[in-house]
Amino acid sequence: MPLSAQLRSLSRRKGAKAVRSAGRIPANIYGRASEPQNLEVGTKDFDILVHTAHSEIILVDLNIAGDVRPQRLALVQAVQHHPVSGHVLHVDFHEVKPDEMVTIRVPVESTGECAGVKAGGTLEHILLLVRVRSLPHALPEQILVDVSGLEIGKSIHLSDLVAPAGVEILGKKEVTVFKCAAALAAEPEPTAAAAAPAEGKQPEMIKEKKGDEAPPKTDEKKGGDKKK
Repeated sequence: MPLSAQLRSLSRRKGAKAVRSAGRIPANIYGRASEPQNLEVGTKDFDILVHTAHSEIILVDLNIAGDVRPQRLALVQAVQHHPVSGHVLHVDFHEVKPDEMVTIRVPVESTGECAGVKAGGTLEHILLLVRVRSLPHALPEQILVDVSGLEIGKSIHLSDLVAPAGVEILGKKEVTVFKCAAALAAEPEPTAAAAAPAEGKQPEMIKEKKGDEAPPKTDEKKGGDKKK
């Protein structure tokens, strides 16, 4: 995708602030074949570039005004955002050659309606990004995975992914990308009677009986028979 840029003379913090105030984004470009350079790109142009792509890892035909090498093929390697507003603060470009093999991470997305989900299961997305290697113009923006045949208890591993032509998927083949898990059974809620004792009912107290308890004494008169 085409993107215009220009050389940036102000490189310190105050200079970067001045560039942003002018509606532009401070940037850098580096690569094996050349020394790092300070650039700036238009905020609006870069926003359009990002919003038309599936991720911020984008291959661009960079046109640098005033440079001895104005035409550069570069990857958007890193984008720094403001933590509150989300505005782009800085961009790193990685210059590549058309015949140079490049390794990057691209997002993995599912396609199709999962069979296990239809049966009441849950589709779990385990691996969000996958490393791929290819020539710059063959780099995919994303890897699509068909989950239509995925049933409950089954998984899709890295070895099951189909790479686009000219692209190699890197990583351990046994790594899980998607899996369909059974829905968790809800625990039964306790009944009202089991949850709390009945209102007004006092706990029953049990007395312990003594072994041989003497009979109560009667009120008898002393001195035997009464005199007539």
